[in-house]
Amino acid sequence: MTFPTADRADIALLLEGTFPYVSGGVSSWVNQIIRAFPEYRFAIVFLGSRREDYGDPKYPLPDNVVHFEAHYLYDDLTSRAEPASRPGDDAAYALIEQMHEHFAPGQPVASALQEFRAVARQMLPGGRLTADDFLYSEASWDMICDHYRRFCTDPSFVDYFWTVRIMHTPLWKLARVAKELLPVRVLHSVSTGYAGFLGALLHQTRDVPLVLSEHGIYTKERKIDLFKSEWIRDNRNVFQRDPTELSYFRQMWIGFFEWLGRFCYDAADPIIALYEANRLRQVADGAPDGRTQNIPNGIALARFAPLRALRPAEPPPVLCLIGRVVPIKDVKTFIRAMRRVVNRMPTAEGWIAGPEDEDKAYAAECHALVRSLGLENHVRFLGFQKVEDLMPKIGLTILSSISEALPLVILEGYAAGVPTVSTDVGSCRQLVEGLDEADRAIGPSGAIVNIADPQALADAAVALLADSEAWQAASQAGIARVERYYTDRMMFDRYRQVYDGAFARCPEAR
Repeated sequence: MTFPTADRADIALLLEGTFPYVSGGVSSWVNQIIRAFPEYRFAIVFLGSRREDYGDPKYPLPDNVVHFEAHYLYDDLTSRAEPASRPGDDAAYALIEQMHEHFAPGQPVASALQEFRAVARQMLPGGRLTADDFLYSEASWDMICDHYRRFCTDPSFVDYFWTVRIMHTPLWKLARVAKELLPVRVLHSVSTGYAGFLGALLHQTRDVPLVLSEHGIYTKERKIDLFKSEWIRDNRNVFQRDPTELSYFRQMWIGFFEWLGRFCYDAADPIIALYEANRLRQVADGAPDGRTQNIPNGIALARFAPLRALRPAEPPPVLCLIGRVVPIKDVKTFIRAMRRVVNRMPTAEGWIAGPEDEDKAYAAECHALVRSLGLENHVRFLGFQKVEDLMPKIGLTILSSISEALPLVILEGYAAGVPTVSTDVGSCRQLVEGLDEADRAIGPSGAIVNIADPQALADAAVALLADSEAWQAASQAGIARVERYYTDRMMFDRYRQVYDGAFARCPEAR
């Protein structure tokens, strides 16, 4: 497949593991934003794990994407050639040591950020801290050995050595990307993490404004991933472990992503959250309060409102989870809830509409759970589907997730007249019950239940589907709420102001 290239662009979107290769809410939002501003020339920098982890793009590139480049952070982490002996730059490694001293608890964050900025600049091509020195020099080896002896509580030096390498090596790839990126007027990252590091480094070296939009809080989501990850080793025996403490390697990864987040927050203006709880979390994680703001997601009413006329008179007994089949969506809780739903409503069906290729092992476990519960005739795996095709056929959208931000699928359901039952995550309670007094006066547009509670999920769903009057009231509340607060026009107007402000601050405008 051939992608466009250009010699300059207006806005560079820095995307980690999302559009155009991965479907989902963030990717849909990126697609919305690009198409909403046809007057801007967009460049896309896609950051992925390994090339083999991605297939063909899930989205066609809009016409105003004039440049696309993809970089895979975990490909070719080590050289195939025999490395030459090298001493390393002692001054550069002294700077790293100084930075690590400032990372210690109780040290001023401002001092650590200053050192972090200095180290990041030295990682650029031509800087004193090279990737080859990090991978092969005596100075790097001595530093890794010293840190292992001083800080590591895990007895495996081999695992420590490779964890340090895997964690840090992508930063040099990103430094090269930053050096070679085409000229742009504004940077827009859709997360902190590696994409945020790239944005902050570009801001630091080119003085280009950086906009940050966080749908979920990256550090929080990575913590959830790290808590569940089986690939992170803990080599301590049963007598060495404190069950109340995280393994050292998990702590390393968490600390690493927290500092990438601080580096990005330090550079970005504005820092955008989807709702107030996430904005407060950003501030708690180091974002300057005065640079933060909320811009909720919005959906195209014209796309979904006509679907209301296609609905049957009575709500279909179909519960639909629209999303990727991955652990963070907790599809297993939905499947377990369906056992109780079917016991009380024998004609009910549970649809799971989303791709299964992101975590094939988890998807296989979900299929096995369906069989073990005897739900083969009631739970259907549909794969990726057009939301418009689903909405007239379903009675409820279901979110059983353990983490969400402001899910577009709830808003899309509302616009089509479909209420929701959701776990109490992200902004879901706000979307169902209302944010302020005027919003709450609209009435509930579904139900909120606790995380990982299949019984409560089932009971809430049955209560709505079995009571036509309650279902109609929730449907009307959803329609009123999305039309009043969550249209794409409102979101685009806010982002036009953000982009106008950023363009006014770019070097060309001075």
